[in-house]
Amino acid sequence: MNTVAVVTAKRFTAAKQRMTGAVPVEKRLALVEAMLGDVLEAITEARQVTFTVVVTGEAAAAGLATGCGAEVIHDPDDAGHIGAAMLGVDRARELGADAVMLLPGDCPLLKAREIDHLVTGLPDPFVTVVPDRHGTGTNALVMRPPGAIEPAFGEGSCERHLDLARQAGVPHATEQVDGLALDLDTPADIVALTTKIEMARDGGGNPAPRTAAVLGI
Repeated sequence: MNTVAVVTAKRFTAAKQRMTGAVPVEKRLALVEAMLGDVLEAITEARQVTFTVVVTGEAAAAGLATGCGAEVIHDPDDAGHIGAAMLGVDRARELGADAVMLLPGDCPLLKAREIDHLVTGLPDPFVTVVPDRHGTGTNALVMRPPGAIEPAFGEGSCERHLDLARQAGVPHATEQVDGLALDLDTPADIVALTTKIEMARDGGGNPAPRTAAVLGI
């Protein structure tokens, strides 16, 4: 199956504003870049991803993408999460993709095997919604075919995506994915991530190495 992974990345200076005041600016910028690097590495190692697209107006993000062999769609006007996602979906269609995976750049615990699991045996048509750890947001959206529904990210988007699939008559499901449950938006998320990394290391793992280095874990 021809699967295209799409990652959207804001300009680093505009990302993670809820950490402002709690995390120094330089560290916040380094953290955003490190998380994206960890996510792109996982996608690169995934066997079921045919092509990767990164939609961004950030030069450093474009550099990371190019270094991982991904195609960059420049988004100089910062189209926003939904607009950037649609640019990626449109490109997936141009590439003749059977399926598209809209993946976040801020879930550094994501593993290649989790990506492969999401698309292996994916029916046609089908929509998979991966919720965040709170169960309300959407941290990944998998669609076969691309554009089966229109992305509707934002607060409460998990149920919104399911409703869109119902209205479109497309079979759908939610899928809990450990590596996609925790996205970093707040200082509390950093605490949760630190705990997960330390627990994984106790078991001999080395998750999110770039992100862990920035956080000094």
